[in-house]
Amino acid sequence: MTSFLRSDRSGPVAVWLVAVALLVLAMIVVGGATRLTDSGLSITEWAPVTGAIPPLSAADWQNEFARYQQIPQYQQLNRGMSLGQFQSIYWWEWSHRFLGRLVGLAFLLPFTWFAVRREIPKRLSWRLAGLFVLGGLQGAVGWWMVASGLSERVSVAPERLMVHLGLAFALLGALMWTALDAAFGQARQTMPSPWGRRALWLIALIYVQILLGALVAGNDAGLVYNDFPLMNGRLIPDDYAGASLWATLAHSQGAVQLHHRLVAYLLTLVALVMGAAVLRSSYLARDARLLGAGVAVAVLAQAGLGVATLMAQAPITLAIAHQLAAALLLGLAVAFAWRVRRV
Repeated sequence: MTSFLRSDRSGPVAVWLVAVALLVLAMIVVGGATRLTDSGLSITEWAPVTGAIPPLSAADWQNEFARYQQIPQYQQLNRGMSLGQFQSIYWWEWSHRFLGRLVGLAFLLPFTWFAVRREIPKRLSWRLAGLFVLGGLQGAVGWWMVASGLSERVSVAPERLMVHLGLAFALLGALMWTALDAAFGQARQTMPSPWGRRALWLIALIYVQILLGALVAGNDAGLVYNDFPLMNGRLIPDDYAGASLWATLAHSQGAVQLHHRLVAYLLTLVALVMGAAVLRSSYLARDARLLGAGVAVAVLAQAGLGVATLMAQAPITLAIAHQLAAALLLGLAVAFAWRVRRV
């Protein structure tokens, strides 16, 4: 038995955290498919325990369908849909919520096991507890998001989608960083490095771009202005300004797409400049240089995928690939930032 009083690392804990991170990644992908198929409002109640059991009889299905028929999305967009069509969107949302429950169990049960056996490095105990709280908060925010589309809207509020997706990506990044800490131990940097700060700023820029992408998704802004690099032949779209500052920033299709494009240009430039500087650096180890160059290549590839998704009017396969690539890019940037703090 390994005591956390004698060791600051644990291979089994690292493997467990990577497995949980992969489940979070799967939940992000399924969540993207749920949004793209307009399935997120098909379950109109939040039942964290009993909701794990799907409808098991024809009467159960009719009850679920009847509840869905009471909300604006059905009445304004899907009136007349068949039970079979309802079931197809129901299963997407149910799968997304099931994965959320599975992530919670996959975290809590091994955490309890490792804690009882004193195999968790002491310095990570509170951080892991915080990650569990963050995961629970994610579930509550998910319902807060869904609730925004049950009474007056036909879809969820874009800003609530942004918070929900943002928390998922934050959880993914934190799990990866903590897994690396568990696998390799505490940082033992012998001299200050400017790369640690630069890499963290790069993560922040990637994260902001992910949040802006959530606003694009929440406003269906990928379905308009599908030319590139202009927007219907203009630098600034005609409908950029909303009724207020908040309406412009969060609800204008033209504005949210333009902001997502502008930050993409900035991110691509920063990543390429940093990647070139990393490759020339004699201060960093070879694996750190490769990670930095990999981030630059991944940003460039993600930018190209984003343009292709936009110009094809966001088909589900490309849109999911774009979201998956964003998660992989964040993970690579986290690995780079973690590595350059250990020179």
